[in-house]
Amino acid sequence: MIADLLSDAKNRMDRAVESAKEDFATVRTGRANPQIFQRVMVDYYGTPTPLQQLASLANPEARTLVVTPYDKSALKAIEEAIRDMPNLGANPSNDGNIVRVSMPELTEERRKEYVKLVKAKAEDGRVRVRGVRRQVKDDLVALKDEIGEDEIARGEKELDALTKKHVDLIDEALKHKESELLEV
Repeated sequence: MIADLLSDAKNRMDRAVESAKEDFATVRTGRANPQIFQRVMVDYYGTPTPLQQLASLANPEARTLVVTPYDKSALKAIEEAIRDMPNLGANPSNDGNIVRVSMPELTEERRKEYVKLVKAKAEDGRVRVRGVRRQVKDDLVALKDEIGEDEIARGEKELDALTKKHVDLIDEALKHKESELLEV
């Protein structure tokens, strides 16, 4: 019973860590990275569609990204979706076949803003992990009548270790993203 709860907690905490890492990937660094466009939704014939389903992404140069649509009629919609992206600061250009996105150089002030943004995303991830911990701990306490207090204490100890491990994973990813952002 306790093993099932801990296994479920581990899976949910793993998802929270992955979600935090995906959030980090959407914050741009000095280089062009196709992951920045991971959450871009394009209005394709009236339906919001993920950009990855409509085009291939490549970065031929450090600060340039090329978006090649599978359907040329979606070119304008893709260009508009990229232009409307918050926190990007890039102006895409369309040559009739592809959309070229040149990423401007990040200023020191902008880098610091992005670091704050990433720290906030990391804190959201930590809160999700702690939320899972709180729910599982409540479930363990509810089992007090069926299982002995020693077993519950052991389960809580394992749960705390699991929580610490996942929070540390988020902190490690944060540290990596921060160094990427501050790298000139």
